[in-house]
Amino acid sequence: MRLKSQYVFIIAVALILIVFFALGSLFNNRGADRDAAAAKLAPVGPLSVQVKTTPETVRNLEVVLRGRTEAARSVVVRSETAGVVAAAPATEGGFVARGQILCRLAVDARQASLDQTRAALKSRQLQREAAAQLAAQGYRSQTQVLEAQANLDAAQAAVRQAEIVLNQVNIRAPFAGVFDRRDAEVGTYLAPGQACGSMIELNPLLIVGDAPETEAGKLRVGASAKARLVSGQILTGRVRYVAREADPQTRTYRVEIVASNPGNSIRSGLSSDLRIEAGSGAAHMVPVSALVLDAAGRQGVRYVVNTDRVAFAPVSVLEETPGGVWVSGLKGSVQIITVGQSFVGDGQKVRVAQAR
Repeated sequence: MRLKSQYVFIIAVALILIVFFALGSLFNNRGADRDAAAAKLAPVGPLSVQVKTTPETVRNLEVVLRGRTEAARSVVVRSETAGVVAAAPATEGGFVARGQILCRLAVDARQASLDQTRAALKSRQLQREAAAQLAAQGYRSQTQVLEAQANLDAAQAAVRQAEIVLNQVNIRAPFAGVFDRRDAEVGTYLAPGQACGSMIELNPLLIVGDAPETEAGKLRVGASAKARLVSGQILTGRVRYVAREADPQTRTYRVEIVASNPGNSIRSGLSSDLRIEAGSGAAHMVPVSALVLDAAGRQGVRYVVNTDRVAFAPVSVLEETPGGVWVSGLKGSVQIITVGQSFVGDGQKVRVAQAR
């Protein structure tokens, strides 16, 4: 006897429902078992944490920056007159004294012009003396004497001008330093304003850094500073400049430290680690592992107050040492949580044990 199709459909639906309820009952029983096991494993009472008592210490504060060495002065030495370079006595990369000749232009007709003006000056001097003598005898008026004196003054000015033009063939070092780069060789034609070469001053030497907004306010002109170069050399100096306006791209403030560099032994452009004194203040030594982040992403430490309650304090790292980090932002003697700090929150009650 064959069943009708509608009966087959009803029987299939009934079997599906029976299987569904059977599986649901099985999973519910397993969930109940898990909840019971979790309830057995759940801690009873407050969490236990370990703390370390850290006293407040007055410590010299420092601002730590990445820096680089720079020349105290850097200039391009240019020609004041036109001419062909006849000599280039300065050695590129060598030390030069103030006033030393870097490039010498051909004299050309400049010496002849000077000789001509000097001859004209002698003539004007004789005319002035003759006018004075004739005026004393009544043969010249006072106006003629004054005119002769004016001609003499003009001749003297022409001589000074010719001397300056002749002296301009010698392009000299404006200060003692290093002739860093030559831009003109013998035979090069220089127009007024064209470069003979570049000079840099390395003694004193600058160490410059960029202070972030949070640190710039701590820096003062005249504060002592120490720089460790990539070579291991250590320079000491003082802050000579702290910018008042931030760089628009980096939002940092330029800081300049001036240091002695005898013998120009240290080059410009070397990287360094800068430590600049920034007064003194309260500090606490805490283990590096005690530093945590709160919900707002601030770095700080969790500590215990009122013997059994957790509190959070944001801190700033002052210095890292092998024994821990010096931080600011805490007051007085503090019980820092060193074990369990990542599993408790502000205001939570805990059981406290001293760290071993």
